[in-house]
Formats: sequence, C-alpha cells, structure tokens
Amino acid sequence: MTKATKPKIVKQPEPHDSRFTLVNRTLVGKPKIDERPEQHYMGIRTQTPFKGMFTVVDKHLFKELRAWLKQEGIEPAGSPILRYHVINMEGEMDIEVGIPVAEALPGNGRVRLGVLPAGRYASLIYINNGYTGNGALTRWGIENGLAFDQWADPKGTAFKSRYEAYLTDPKIQPLKTKWEVEVAIKLAD
Repeated sequence: MTKATKPKIVKQPEPHDSRFTLVNRTLVGKPKIDERPEQHYMGIRTQTPFKGMFTVVDKHLFKELRAWLKQEGIEPAGSPILRYHVINMEGEMDIEVGIPVAEALPGNGRVRLGVLPAGRYASLIYINNGYTGNGALTRWGIENGLAFDQWADPKGTAFKSRYEAYLTDPKIQPLKTKWEVEVAIKLAD
C-alpha cells in the first residue's frame, strides 16, 4: 500500500516591481533630489526611547492626532508623517507625528502647528524595514557628497527636517511591512 503524501505548497513570489531593488528583505526605491515647498501640518511631539517607539507612534500618537482632526472637522492635506527632530538610537528619540493641513491652524497645546521647511530634499521610497530604507538614503547621500541639514546636539543628531511619509492607506493595507514609505531629509543650503 502506497502512502499518499500531501502536495507541498510553494508560496509564489510577488510580481517584481521595477521601481525597487531588494536590500535585506526590504524593497528600496531609487533615491532622488527635489525642491519642496513649505508644508504645514498639525502634530504631536514627544521624546521616547527607540525601543518601543513605533508602539507609541502607531497605537497612541497617530490615534490621538486623528481623533483631534476629526473633532475639529479638519481634512488631511497629505500623507501622515513621522518627523525625526533628534535621532539617538541608544537614548531618547525626539519625534513628532504629523498630518499635513491646507492652512496654518491653532492647536490645543498638545496638538500644535508644525512646518516642514521649503528646500532641497533627498528622498526615496521603501517597503518593509525603515532601518534599511533610511540607511540606503543616508549611504547614497554620503557616497554622492551630499550635506544633510543636520548638526550634533547634546541629545543626539538633530535635523532641520527629516521625516517619513506613510504613502499607503492603512485601511486598504493593514500590514505595515507592505506600506510604501517615503523617507526624506533636507539638504544643507
């Protein structure tokens, strides 16, 4: 008697997207430089350790900010952002969640108006791992002799404007590892 074996299920790879290169299981887009206008946003700024930061961002801050915008009847004018004011991977990260708005608005003390300054930005889009996506952009900038608008701060490395824009609607794609995220860093004038 021959024993029947279950067919082995082979997961098919996703169709290749020519906009991206695979780097350590992260899809990384081609870096670019462009001129950007000033962008107002409403945001909540906080300091938090890197470990656990995304729980704070995703489960608390964005939820609170979206509720405030809804209560005020304000429609977003762009993709949500996570702005990095000061980066310190071993200490406190000084971050701000934000949602672009069409015009400058008063906040409520906790929710405040923020501005992404106009200027030249280096950017790329990635899917999956932010550490890999950010690393690819900073390496590209260094290799191409670009000067980011950053400086040493007692709390870490400070940036005039460094942020990630979440381009994918989480209502359509709930898995964050499948989101398209743009990382952008302002270049020194």
